[in-house]
Amino acid sequence: MTASYAWQDLIADLRAAGAKPEHERRIVRALFGRAPMKAPNGANFPKTVLDAIPEIESRWAAVSRVVRVSGDKLLSQLSDGELVESVMLPREALCISTQVGCAVGCRFCMTGRSGLVRQLTSAEMLAQVKAGIAIEPKLSKVKFMGMGEPAHNRRNLLETLDVLGGVLEFAHKNLTVSTVGDVKLLEALAAGPVRPGLAVSLHATDAELRRHLLPKAPDLAPETLVKMALDYADLVKYPVQFEWTLLEGVNDAVDQIERLAGWLAGRRAMVNFIALNPIPDSPYRRVPQARAEDLITVLRRAGVVATLRQSAAQDVDGGCGQLRAKCLHERKDQEEQGKVVPISPLK
Repeated sequence: MTASYAWQDLIADLRAAGAKPEHERRIVRALFGRAPMKAPNGANFPKTVLDAIPEIESRWAAVSRVVRVSGDKLLSQLSDGELVESVMLPREALCISTQVGCAVGCRFCMTGRSGLVRQLTSAEMLAQVKAGIAIEPKLSKVKFMGMGEPAHNRRNLLETLDVLGGVLEFAHKNLTVSTVGDVKLLEALAAGPVRPGLAVSLHATDAELRRHLLPKAPDLAPETLVKMALDYADLVKYPVQFEWTLLEGVNDAVDQIERLAGWLAGRRAMVNFIALNPIPDSPYRRVPQARAEDLITVLRRAGVVATLRQSAAQDVDGGCGQLRAKCLHERKDQEEQGKVVPISPLK
């Protein structure tokens, strides 16, 4: 199986086996654990289709397989050997990756250190969802907040959204796309059949500081980006989330948060402060809990919903990109020793 296998390949396989359009939706839902493998009228599918299903399931199994579980985090190996992370979240939610690596280069992010390796196909994104459903059959929320910048993989992202919000019947507001900000992505989401929730990685209201922290993000003034996101929120009628990783002595000044409060007051918006996952050789430090709570109070006094979110898998140094980096380091050590040892489950 090559890394190019995508959603349309699955549909082509079904049609080649003789599946009719009314069969396709039911079969796909069954493959994802969302429905029994029965035709809508209770009858069996055509024999050629039933005979083809094991091979189709095998092809999907080859797209991606979970090779390590660390806490709630899943590490999946793709057909070409690359590794991506996803994480099970509370309240029947799953966070998935859109790329192997990331080109934005956020200075406080482990994934950003690796640069972009390649895009994920729609099948590879959907395979992460399939793995999540296998763990939590009631899975109802998917967040595109893992490794990668979704805007840089727009075509495959939009195709994945169409499948999740259409065939698999996820509520559109329960699909959330996180981005550093991209005009073309926001236009595509607004015009598409599936309009997900939006999360914007803001991290600063000062333009110069934001350019420093997110060196390869589009050069949009923070105020312009916030306005675009709020306009999208007005269109879809649910709030946009603004994400802000707190860095001690860098972006935790009260004047920045007061400026943000002024932009968001009375609008469909909320702020998620994120506790930093420290990474090796990084100059950035986590903001103390009491300081974070003071900043939350600034926003709440302005009527803005604000929370402090702990990054997933901190107890096992498994923040975004860290589990992948750990396994890549293991793999390099094994190669240097002339060993070929499969990645083993982490207990």
